[in-house]
Amino acid sequence: MSKDLLMKECKEKMEKTIEATKHKFAGIRAGRASVAMLDGIKVEQYGSLMPLNQIGTVSAPEARLLVIDPWDKSVIPVIEKAIMSANIGLTPNNDGRVIRLMVPELTADRRKEYVKLAKKEAEESKVGARNIRKDINNGLRRLQKAEELTDDELKAAEEEVQKLTDKTIKEIDNLLTLKEKEITTV
Repeated sequence: MSKDLLMKECKEKMEKTIEATKHKFAGIRAGRASVAMLDGIKVEQYGSLMPLNQIGTVSAPEARLLVIDPWDKSVIPVIEKAIMSANIGLTPNNDGRVIRLMVPELTADRRKEYVKLAKKEAEESKVGARNIRKDINNGLRRLQKAEELTDDELKAAEEEVQKLTDKTIKEIDNLLTLKEKEITTV
């Protein structure tokens, strides 16, 4: 693998790390309804586990309400069971056509738990970025040993990888700050 390919791979992986962090943060409650809160829920239909958004329409028409409108109404009890077993703190109510989930106001303790969870997710993302840096640097050193890179080229490439890592970690920290603010703002 060439230096250019390694650098391209590094940039792509760092961008994916940031996107994954945004996705993780979207699933953390902030006191208002978000369809991302239901992302991890799978429902058994037609003999296989399917994501909730593939068996019906999931929407957040109000700040404290999620609505699930399944295309096949016979699957409503299965959806309710999946939501209850997911243990996300929401109780489903159905009228035979749609399932409504009221999102309760967050308590101070719950807010602290969610901030703690966001910090944990951010730290995992930062560790991921550092692991990417380590892998790319190892690849660069292999190129240098194979005499495809000079010492100066290796040093310059490692500095560029470090800059990408620093930029990614700074972006994760910024996302965390925004998420903390979102969670703690009443």
